[in-house]
Amino acid sequence: MTEAPSSAPRAIHRGRERPVSEPSCYGALDLGTNNCRLLIATPQGQSGFRVVEAYSRIVRLGEGLTASGRLSEAAMDRAIAALKVSAEKLRRRRVLRLRAIATQACRTAENGQAFLDRVFEETGLRLQIIPPQEEARLSVAGCLNLIDRTLDAALVVDVGGGSTELSWVDLKGAPPAGMPPLRAWLSVPIGVVTLAERFPEGDMPTEAWFRAMIDTVKAEIAAFKRADGLRDVFDADKAHLIGTSGAITSLAGLHLELPRYDRSRVDGIWMTRNDCDIAAGRLLALNAQERAGQPCIGPDRADLVLAGAAILQAVQELWPCSRVRVADRGLREGILLSLMSDRLGRHRRRRRAPRQILVPE
Repeated sequence: MTEAPSSAPRAIHRGRERPVSEPSCYGALDLGTNNCRLLIATPQGQSGFRVVEAYSRIVRLGEGLTASGRLSEAAMDRAIAALKVSAEKLRRRRVLRLRAIATQACRTAENGQAFLDRVFEETGLRLQIIPPQEEARLSVAGCLNLIDRTLDAALVVDVGGGSTELSWVDLKGAPPAGMPPLRAWLSVPIGVVTLAERFPEGDMPTEAWFRAMIDTVKAEIAAFKRADGLRDVFDADKAHLIGTSGAITSLAGLHLELPRYDRSRVDGIWMTRNDCDIAAGRLLALNAQERAGQPCIGPDRADLVLAGAAILQAVQELWPCSRVRVADRGLREGILLSLMSDRLGRHRRRRRAPRQILVPE
């Protein structure tokens, strides 16, 4: 994937404005518990794409949801504002095909569907609430290029605001390209927003407070047994983790000591288990204001990044791997690849279809 300037020269086609030499665009919109994210891209090669526009805004749609069971008016207003920006970008790019999804916050809120009805009325965007299994599959699809296929298994950990999806990928005997089989998947109803709300930080984080978060997440994951067939692979260190979330990319930026967040330097890097522990330890030594001053964290993630680190550590303690690959990609990329693959498949089927010959009666 390569970034492209958003201000391409423009030309008029059949009376309508369109970027010069820009093929049909596809759009993926993901409204999560914490973020609203949009990616617009054009196909490139057989199984890739070129990003022409990306947009992300922290909206905290799920703020207070655990306590009330409902999306608050303030949270919905923030999300609507971000979705209006997204709708304008989609209109300006004349997106050929769009898939817009909503995840955990809208799945669980009493007024989740009513909110999406309001979204359609105010923005023209029709968002679909997807089940956790599909969310996990799309996250894996978006990370395919980061899987080390020389190993026997991988565990893709998608840490969201309201839930965490874990997907165990069986690589032993899998084809060298394409989607490998998922041995098991699990959706844990704990994300960075819900965990941070459940464990308020106070003036200064402590080891005991951090450990309580880890143990809470471990209790949810440990009860899951369907992936136990891969235990021997993980115990032999023939597997690796892939971590995809803002919290994990923030940990990676801290590990690299970047002066500002740089996706090209973060996406795809390998971190050892020790690297992750050291980064978490550095965060524990900072209060919220000091974390907000870190260039790869900032004020929007300052109160959430330690919850993300706790979730990652819980997974590592239950499914130990010496290496973690950091992914600044996931759900949106999976949606785009799925859309492009579907269209390519239909095009090939049309080309293979026999011509119809009309025989007079």
